[in-house]
Amino acid sequence: MHPKPRFEELDYRTTPLGELILRRRTILSLENREVYEVLLGESFLMSSLFTEVEVALSNLGLAATEERFPDTELDVVVGGLGLGYTARAALKFPSVKSLNVVDYLEPVIEWHQQGMVPLGPELAADPRCRFVHNDFFELGFDPENPDKKFHAVLLDIDHSPANLLHERHAAFYAPDGLRKLCEKIHPGGIFALWSDDAPEESFLAALNEVFETCESHIVSFYNPLQDKNSASTVYVAKKPLTEAE
Repeated sequence: MHPKPRFEELDYRTTPLGELILRRRTILSLENREVYEVLLGESFLMSSLFTEVEVALSNLGLAATEERFPDTELDVVVGGLGLGYTARAALKFPSVKSLNVVDYLEPVIEWHQQGMVPLGPELAADPRCRFVHNDFFELGFDPENPDKKFHAVLLDIDHSPANLLHERHAAFYAPDGLRKLCEKIHPGGIFALWSDDAPEESFLAALNEVFETCESHIVSFYNPLQDKNSASTVYVAKKPLTEAE
């Protein structure tokens, strides 16, 4: 049997946001652990070596949603497919009736549909899970039903509200952009966001201007390459139970 290559580029595409690369490498220092990585331009988007915060995004967001909607079948949106860890964590909640995973980069969806990434076959086979090729920031969560409301929206696209993949995303993180998002969420529903930065006071202020409450959770995880702990943030905001007049 031939050994697996230490480094392999699985796909390369040009996209409106820059060069998109899917690669796989074997890390000898971690007992030959196989790792998948996604790069966009000069940005490192995702690694299967670090998935704790992506999972925490679903766990924290949907735990809050279930508190608001006990014994309810939930319609959920995930913004940003990545390597599928947030989506898979969401599907572990039996209360999730439907999961629309919205991604602007069609190749990322194709990687999952074609089984080029480890979680692809599992997500593609789950009848609750639907891949939506669309721009999350245009709020096109369900093109066939544009007026549909959701119980939870979980977002993992930009590095943080202040460190964006594209400058056009900035308007979303301001109060007016968040109000437009609220129109897509049921009263009492949840908006949760992954950020690679520490909690940002300006973004918390914007959330608190629009939502009933907002919490920031620091999620720590071990980085074996640097032999130390790292941390990211998950914001969880709750929409008021009644619509404003």
